[in-house]
Amino acid sequence: MQLAAAAASQTSTGEAVQFWVLGTVAVIGALGTVLMKKSVHSALSLAGTMIVLAVFYLAQGAYFLGIVQIVVYTGAIMMLFLFVVMLVGITAADSLKETLKGQRWMAAICGIGFGILLIAGISNASLHTFAGAGQANAANGGNVQGLARLVFTQYVWAFEITGALLITAAVGAMVLTHRERTEERSTQRELSEARVRSGRQVTPLPAPGTYARHNAVDIPALLPDGSVSDLSVSSTLRQRGQIRDVSGDSMRRLAALEQRSGEWLEREPELPALDLERDAATSDQNRAAERSAERAEEGAK
Repeated sequence: MQLAAAAASQTSTGEAVQFWVLGTVAVIGALGTVLMKKSVHSALSLAGTMIVLAVFYLAQGAYFLGIVQIVVYTGAIMMLFLFVVMLVGITAADSLKETLKGQRWMAAICGIGFGILLIAGISNASLHTFAGAGQANAANGGNVQGLARLVFTQYVWAFEITGALLITAAVGAMVLTHRERTEERSTQRELSEARVRSGRQVTPLPAPGTYARHNAVDIPALLPDGSVSDLSVSSTLRQRGQIRDVSGDSMRRLAALEQRSGEWLEREPELPALDLERDAATSDQNRAAERSAERAEEGAK
């Protein structure tokens, strides 16, 4: 019995190799999440770390946690992060720009506090006597059954409070973002008539990126004289200073095109002058030859 317990508490060679290899990958992914300049690369690094954690859960016999880690966290939440980053279009300059004063100090304080709590929790844990996941699963009839028994018996209040907190957060987000419409939505005809009556902007606003060789929302449209149109971009982006001016680049491209066109027109060969007298003499000779040929044919007849 003691030999079986000792064998169960020892780590096999394959498990040790798996831990050191995947643990290194997880640490590299965690460092990449913090140190990467682009938000997309940070999200991908975090997704790699979550996948490694799922493999650790599966290797220890916690099959339910491993599948949930892949399906919920890696497959849903991280993909949601990536979609948000792709839609918003956060660049390296945006992520390094501090929009809230003191947020870096607050993040550092929270990180230090979380580290202290983590160290305190690990130091108080009992590392000498523990029951592995295999023993817990065997005693409870399986990993899913044992986890369900603990969640809905011993930790039911913590589970219910956590669920209520998440539901409250979701409802609060919906209430804060919901705007009740007190009047009917104006039709396209009504909007056009209102623009004509006001006289300020009869035509629709120009789309962003028109004639700018780029269709991004942060690039204003270009007017016929090459200047930018401030009406083509959102006022929010204008107040944040996130508008990219590409009018200078477009004017340089247009000037280069005009220069190349002028050079091509200068190299075009001139058409040769017409010699009208020579053409007239040639035509008279041809008509005389035709009349001589006709008389010869009549004499032969």
